Amino acid sequence: MRFFFTLLTCLVSFGAVSAQNFTHEDSLRGTITTERAWWDVEHYDLHVRFDIANKQISGKNVISYAVTAANQSVMQLDLMVPMSLDSVLQDGRRLQIRDDGNAHFVTLPKAQQVGDKAKVVAFFHGSPMPAVRPPWDGGIIWTKDSLGRDWVSVACQGLGASVWYPNKDQQADEPNAATMHYTVPAGLTAVGNGRLIATSEVINGEQTFTWAVTAPINNYNIVPYIGHYENYAMKFSGANHAEGKELTANLWFLDYHLARAEQKFMPEVTRMLAAFEYWFGPYPFFEDGYQLVEAPHLGMEHQSATAYGNDFMNGYKGRDLSNSGWGMKWDFILVHESGHEWFANNITTKDLADMWVHEGFTNYSET
Repeated sequence: MRFFFTLLTCLVSFGAVSAQNFTHEDSLRGTITTERAWWDVEHYDLHVRFDIANKQISGKNVISYAVTAANQSVMQLDLMVPMSLDSVLQDGRRLQIRDDGNAHFVTLPKAQQVGDKAKVVAFFHGSPMPAVRPPWDGGIIWTKDSLGRDWVSVACQGLGASVWYPNKDQQADEPNAATMHYTVPAGLTAVGNGRLIATSEVINGEQTFTWAVTAPINNYNIVPYIGHYENYAMKFSGANHAEGKELTANLWFLDYHLARAEQKFMPEVTRMLAAFEYWFGPYPFFEDGYQLVEAPHLGMEHQSATAYGNDFMNGYKGRDLSNSGWGMKWDFILVHESGHEWFANNITTKDLADMWVHEGFTNYSET
């Protein structure tokens, strides 16, 4: 009877909440539409040039896909205004695009057949929506470090990765791998997900940093960190890794913070990874490595490039959320965002409505 009364009370309470009015734009953003359902993303090859002085970006995304349903010829790509989808090409041929707000419907030259593999190249430019309160109200972050130097990043969970680059912005479909080429003004370093595989020469005052991930990755996890970064590389000997290989762990912090980061995080990252591997199994992205990157916001679970902004304090911004004393014995953001590597990145729900799976199990990992 007590359970029934509690349930009835909850139902009455929920009934009193006014229903949200969903828009056509919401449906295009959240639904696996017909124009999304027939193709499976296999790889993103993302090229982005950052014009920091004018707060603009431009580039292209080469989207490789496999056809999973027959006789479809219209593809939905997502890119949020005020960004512009300039053109989409397939086999060198410019394709027709019908814009519907943040969704763009591309007509392919011919009907696609099951089992086919193909590519489209989506060119884009513009001034992405700036983040209002990252990481919660996300977008691109144009800011300065404490020395007044440029510091740029992105946080777009919930809002969607299409806030800054064209993609299939649906959590149910992750690319199997991704390559990111970030072109930035000379003197700055662009840090990305996975491993740094190439750094270009400085050309016309710009330099390109190429990063790659070999594991499936959620769209919102693909982010750049651009600033005056320096790196400290370390190794972690996980007991469960194949052939006894060591996991690479890299700290990327602003140059004037690197020594402090090394002192704090060299023991803490090792302790944390050992605990997580004991409870949850091997670090899920061994081939891509683990990275902790200083961010111009509190933190996010960007796969193999975890964002950190807790100012080297234990607790949550120096506070014990548990009011037990235990909360001040560990760095909340380091542990929470790294815990998401197992729950949110390795195990990702198909629908944003089930974010409790990501956050609930990660909350358990903190404990």
